[in-house]
Amino acid sequence: METEVIDSFQPRADFSALHEAVQAIRSEVGKIVVGQHEMVDLLITGLLSSGHVLIEGVPGVAKTLASKLLAQTIDAKFSRIQFTPDMMPADVLGTSVFNPQSREFEYKRGPIFGNIILIDEINRAPAKTQSALFEVMEERQITNDGKTHILDAPFMVIATQNPIEQEGTYRLPEAQLDRFLFKIEVKYPALTDEFTMLKANHQQPHGHRTDHMVNRVLTAASIGELQAQVKKVHIDDKLIQYIATLVHETRMNASLYLGASPRASIAVMNCAKAAAAMNNRDFVTPDDIVSMLPHVLRHRIMLSPEREMEGITPDEVIAEILKAVEVPR
Repeated sequence: METEVIDSFQPRADFSALHEAVQAIRSEVGKIVVGQHEMVDLLITGLLSSGHVLIEGVPGVAKTLASKLLAQTIDAKFSRIQFTPDMMPADVLGTSVFNPQSREFEYKRGPIFGNIILIDEINRAPAKTQSALFEVMEERQITNDGKTHILDAPFMVIATQNPIEQEGTYRLPEAQLDRFLFKIEVKYPALTDEFTMLKANHQQPHGHRTDHMVNRVLTAASIGELQAQVKKVHIDDKLIQYIATLVHETRMNASLYLGASPRASIAVMNCAKAAAAMNNRDFVTPDDIVSMLPHVLRHRIMLSPEREMEGITPDEVIAEILKAVEVPR
């Protein structure tokens, strides 16, 4: 009997290669971005979870820089789109152009066709342009003139926005916000980090050029392999129930006008799996779920008018829900 037990034992999945890849990305981005470790880790988590990321913060806290550097570490197609109030959907998705030689319309692809897409100041474009992102962010495809164009994998949108400036900006539709895996709120760097950043900038001989300083450590194909590996991380049924309960509580909470959707439940589970894999584990723990929950939910829930007037934040409501729901043992 003992021999049968030993023979049937299945070894743990080996996440050492994934862990090394994560460390390599951190190291390369850390050559330029000082501090902001949470933002960098969440960007990597979003990439491994096959999700899109919204970064919110005041100007000058390395939102755009960190996104560009992440893209530079991957040998894949990178596009940057600067959103403006006069931008139209065709400027993002592309349009059909008449070819006089063939006497036919040909589809000219827009900048959204890439692997890592940086949309800078996403809240500066009007609703018509925002709606153009709905299909491509959820289904990884674009429909033009009745024809469907599938985007190459991996595909990740990283969008930035400034929470302070309101003139010339538009609030993102709820349906679009729900398509973002994370909303990362970037704070000012710590004093020691800012001192280190100033010294590094003072000693940098090439000014603002960073292309030569960051090496490519992954390919588009290897990203797909890592994403498939994350899917294999084990999560116990008790933890799946824990996630479902937490998200369900957002729909019952008196402080919230709008709760999180089922897409949020899937997002929490996928992010928790990625967090476990990044820590070289093949199983999810409650801590993985708790650490990911605020970033997944804060942009998906809407406070009631009364609570909003009291100055309550979504993160505070999420913290209350975490306290109220018993952690599985």
